[in-house]
Amino acid sequence: MFRHSATKGIVIAMICTFFDAFNVPVFWPILVMYFIMLFCITMKRQIKHMIKYRYLPFTHGKRTYRGKEDTGKTFAS
Repeated sequence: MFRHSATKGIVIAMICTFFDAFNVPVFWPILVMYFIMLFCITMKRQIKHMIKYRYLPFTHGKRTYRGKEDTGKTFAS
């Protein structure tokens, strides 16, 4: 069903490119604001989760944990 709908949408979009009536000028800042709005709406749950668990996507300010030092020795079998 998805392939059928996707194919139909692509075909309709391709046909609409041949007609001047569908050539609508768009002011680019509106597209930028639309992108930001869609991003915020779709990422709201993930952003809330990151804030709840204090996830920092950058290394600045993160705690670093040290494991055991590797001596480089191997076990003889």
